[in-house]
Amino acid sequence: MNETPTPSESPLERLHRLREESLVGGGERRIQAQHDKGKLSARERIDFLVDEGSFVELDRFVTHRCTDFGMPSQRILGDGVVTGHALIDGRPIYLFSQDFTVFGGSLSETHAEKICKVMDMAQKAGVPVLGLNDSGGARIQEGVQSLGGYAEIFWRNTRASGVIPQISCVMGPCAGGAVYSPAITDFILMVEGTSYMHITGPDVVKTVTHEEVTSEDLGGASVHTERSGVAHFASPDDKSCMNLARRLLSYLPLNNAEDPPFVPTDDPPDRCEAQLDELVPADPGKPYDIKRVIELVCDRDSFLEVQAAWAGNLVIGFARLGGRVVGIVANQPAVLAGCLDIDASEKGARFIRFCDAFNVPIVTFEDVPGFLPGTAQEYGGIIRHGAKLLYAYCEATVPKLTVITRKAYGGAYDVMGSKHVRADVNIAWPGAMIAVMGAAGAAKIIYRREIQAAEDPAAVEARRTAEYEATFSNPYRAAARGFVDDVIEASATRPYLIRSLELLRTKCEERPVRRHGNIPL
Repeated sequence: MNETPTPSESPLERLHRLREESLVGGGERRIQAQHDKGKLSARERIDFLVDEGSFVELDRFVTHRCTDFGMPSQRILGDGVVTGHALIDGRPIYLFSQDFTVFGGSLSETHAEKICKVMDMAQKAGVPVLGLNDSGGARIQEGVQSLGGYAEIFWRNTRASGVIPQISCVMGPCAGGAVYSPAITDFILMVEGTSYMHITGPDVVKTVTHEEVTSEDLGGASVHTERSGVAHFASPDDKSCMNLARRLLSYLPLNNAEDPPFVPTDDPPDRCEAQLDELVPADPGKPYDIKRVIELVCDRDSFLEVQAAWAGNLVIGFARLGGRVVGIVANQPAVLAGCLDIDASEKGARFIRFCDAFNVPIVTFEDVPGFLPGTAQEYGGIIRHGAKLLYAYCEATVPKLTVITRKAYGGAYDVMGSKHVRADVNIAWPGAMIAVMGAAGAAKIIYRREIQAAEDPAAVEARRTAEYEATFSNPYRAAARGFVDDVIEASATRPYLIRSLELLRTKCEERPVRRHGNIPL
């Protein structure tokens, strides 16, 4: 960068020259290298993400302050990150986009200060902050100043949590301490093949554990969306990732004091779907796809599934009912029979807490036979992890509506938005089975001695199972106690939920004054 004006250069000409210089970052050659890898540049990403002409850049003239290792001769305007504010679908956001063409996008003291500025402004203005991460990590030449910059960002992520939505798009490398900023934010989007997240790189892993692994296999998009659950979405390229970020923002309020955006729909609120009456198999052992239920009940084409590739036995995501945003939590009978396990509990708990923080009503579709049994689950802490889901439901004060489509057994019945954890509306379909356990298992326990003493144990067991099923495997025992508000035809679910949401718009629920609860992390 040449900050010194030439003798014939006017102040206006100097401004224009420096602006033009700031636009090319590390230079055309390095921008082309980004393109060769299938990646957009930092500014191209912003241009594709935001409404045309709406981006206002901040701190374009900032440079690093490092005086060691010959760095004074390598000052580049912007110092490796583009920051500012813009509009997405006419709604304001603050954002930053790390520029890999400048020192590999490494984070310096001034680079961090630029990010911190937009995070502070976003919280003051009460609007979302979106980060486009593409960085080689801490700038080694600056040492502890760089590390301190990360910590300043982490502190702001935590301070803004539950106040404004925070979204991280990981567009390239994100390693070491850098991973913890996205980890604290609400949603992480990754790009297949070009982005990765890991604490220690392949070389360190090889040195310590002697494992041979690539960055992609260690922390690529498929790893974090399918195995670790760290990331929420994966996209095939930068542009599709930006489109997905725009769609995700369309479901979110600007801050925790506002409601999510209402989108008028031509999908009739009184639409009844006859398919729902036949969708759930009469045989309780047969699976079905709960996503089909969600699609038929919610506004057409409005469901955006979150973490679709991880813990598939629980489905979560955003949708709309009568134009209003809701958070969907649903057991998936097609995967592990819809049992709750460690991963599903964590997945559901964090999503519910996000919805509660940002005024998104929670709609639960329940078909759960219980918690997944086995030593792997018990040794892994299913008690502690399952308690997270329970805690999240109990803690939530937004409108909570639960639809029992089939099974609601044991402790899992309590956890999944039951009346006892203060759900506002609980309805059941006619074939719902609400009990401590399935009829066959219950009969074996209750009538164990009778069955053992019988001349024909199988016949006695079958008879007692049928009796238990007739008595308890239905929704009417629960309805008689007021634990279920109504039993309705499945086809009438959509209008029932939309009317209930309208009534619950003014819900107000007070909780004891406290610093915060102690969720079993």
